Amino acid sequence: MVAPIPDRSWTTGVRGGTGETTGSRRPFYTRIRFQLAGALVMAVCLPLLVNLNIDWTSLASVLAFLRAESTLNSAIGTTLAVCAGYYFLRHFASYPGAKATEAIIPTFALAYAALVLAFFFFRLDYSRYQMLASFYLAVVWFYGVYLYADKRIKPKLALVPGGDTRNVTEHGDVTWVRLQAPDISTLNCNAVVADLRADFPPHWERFIAECALKGIPVYHVKQVAESLTGRVEIEHLSENNFGSVLPNYFYARLKYLLDFIVAVIALPVVLPVLFVAGTAVRMSSRGPVIFKQRRVGYGGQVFMIYKLRTMADRRSAHGDKPEITRDGDPRITRIGAFLRQYRIDELPQIFNILRGEMSWIGPRPEALELSAWYEREIPYYVYRHIVRPGISGWAQVHQGHVADVNEVTGKLHYDFYYIKNFSPWMDMLIVARTVHTI
Repeated sequence: MVAPIPDRSWTTGVRGGTGETTGSRRPFYTRIRFQLAGALVMAVCLPLLVNLNIDWTSLASVLAFLRAESTLNSAIGTTLAVCAGYYFLRHFASYPGAKATEAIIPTFALAYAALVLAFFFFRLDYSRYQMLASFYLAVVWFYGVYLYADKRIKPKLALVPGGDTRNVTEHGDVTWVRLQAPDISTLNCNAVVADLRADFPPHWERFIAECALKGIPVYHVKQVAESLTGRVEIEHLSENNFGSVLPNYFYARLKYLLDFIVAVIALPVVLPVLFVAGTAVRMSSRGPVIFKQRRVGYGGQVFMIYKLRTMADRRSAHGDKPEITRDGDPRITRIGAFLRQYRIDELPQIFNILRGEMSWIGPRPEALELSAWYEREIPYYVYRHIVRPGISGWAQVHQGHVADVNEVTGKLHYDFYYIKNFSPWMDMLIVARTVHTI
């Protein structure tokens, strides 16, 4: 049995997919040592060399600069920030639909912000110039590398005939090669894809085994489809990487604690924004400032969600379900459209997070009436309640508002993928994608 896909290195040019024969020499710009070494030279060494306060003609001046505590701390700190940012970036790039260029700025902003906080907390001296220059050059370097690689690399996957491979070739920016004969000597692909649950003739079974023995990745078609689309079909519950349908219990508890801590820290910033936005809502149209609605949350429990009101009239403009909101809904006010665009209308849900009813990241909670309707129409719909609902989620960064059952089913595919891959990497990616979308 070939292991499931551990990452998407075969679909991400920068992480190693080359479109060449597996085992052939990869382009230098896809290699870790080139990317990381170049980043360290650009973002650590270069700011030191172009420091305008140094008289490079004076050896004493140079030695004094290099021995200065702020110089040493900044050099060590920016080295750690570059390495941490690159480590995070490579994990983000492994998820479907995740373009590394979308995560570069949020990733390195997080790494450098953590570094500055560490310096502040431990009262260490550092150079602000070194920090700013290093952050800017690190972002420029990785943008250049990833854009250059993405334009030149398109992964090539070989598809073994037989089994259920319907529609898989329609997914992703991938070159598909349908194998006609089990000849490994002529194989010119990054990986082999097959329905490993099918009964293959002996010659194809030997071919798959030989590929694995020679180090050529062999992936199950189901995992490939999920990895390319970021969706999990809901014909049956899908196990996670631990072989269970339950999400990671340890991370679920840790995330609950982190959600509360972040909400407490963010509250002093959020309250003034809510005051200004609430005043604008009050002055723009008649009705309450806060919109309240019963929704289904964690474990199927019903709770009251809070949002800034963005509509002038909750009566349905689309039939008998006023809970459904479509893109361009005529009930949305001008102020409401602005609040929705920048997710400001969701900020009152910080109180739902403080009460443990919601998370910052997770499947969006549905209105009680809609949830009951979907449960009747869609199998396994209640499975989405196995994690806390969130303000933003995997489905939200891929799909807009949904209205009918077919659209909700598509959204549920994204929710199931999030639950199956429930991890801090997934949440951090969603944060980056949310910032990019806004």
